[in-house]
Amino acid sequence: MHEVAVIGSINVDRAVEVPVAPTRGATLLGGPVRIGPGGKGANQAVALARLGRKTAMIGAVGRDSDGAWMREVLRSERVSVDDVVEVEDPTGQAFVFVEPNGESTIVVSPGANMAVGPDMLNRHSQAIAGAKALLVQQEIPAEAVESAARLCTGLFVLNPAPARPIPAELLSRVDVLVPNRYELGSLFGSHEPGGMDEIAKLASSLPVSRGVVVTLGKEGALVVEGGAYVHVPAMPVEAVDATAAGDTFCAALVDGLLEGWGLVDAARWAVKAAAVTTERKGAMAAIPSREEVERRFGACSPAK
Repeated sequence: MHEVAVIGSINVDRAVEVPVAPTRGATLLGGPVRIGPGGKGANQAVALARLGRKTAMIGAVGRDSDGAWMREVLRSERVSVDDVVEVEDPTGQAFVFVEPNGESTIVVSPGANMAVGPDMLNRHSQAIAGAKALLVQQEIPAEAVESAARLCTGLFVLNPAPARPIPAELLSRVDVLVPNRYELGSLFGSHEPGGMDEIAKLASSLPVSRGVVVTLGKEGALVVEGGAYVHVPAMPVEAVDATAAGDTFCAALVDGLLEGWGLVDAARWAVKAAAVTTERKGAMAAIPSREEVERRFGACSPAK
């Protein structure tokens, strides 16, 4: 049985470099289009596999060339695709606009990803219940996320991206929630929180069972647990593309938790892995292996 099951999106990414983030009504001239494998679910599954975890991907692709390609990409990364189904809808697409500082704006056309629902997950319940950890995102229907939480018997980690309301009952089933600052604010229907105290206050009020790790981009991450918080600074890098940094962070956080580390130490490891990702262009192509992270920032051990 696999250590980790990832339930989420499988997309083909089309990325273009832009001088500034797109605004309403604007026409921008961008750079060449880069086509690559992606989707938050697929990215996180590949990141876990590159970190050395035995990983299963649970999701859907279309019966098209993009779907066949994505299955082969995942298979080549040693991610099990036994639980990836083919449906009539086209394989998901993501359109990524990358700014000069590496920040990205992403528009997703979900396609086949919307076929991931409770019925499908029930048919693949053995892979879900047998995993030590389950990592889920929100580029799939809300009903699928709720079903995944009910079927999970191990550690349940939810990355609430893209942002949308989450019922309190679902949050109560979450062990670790990993939002960014914007997603955290969206859970309360409020503005994006600013300072660390405000972030911690919002995060600590969420009814998750273990803790909340808020990703802060170039500021690192904030671990909120047991009424207290710890700021984990970002690593000093020259970022060129942050497209897959959040996905790498989530995967590395789960990797650290499976090592038996606490949330703070797992977040320190996740910050290192995400930092390496930002130094490279692309999404899945930018995700590092365990050896690459250790070579760049030192061995993966607690309090390092």
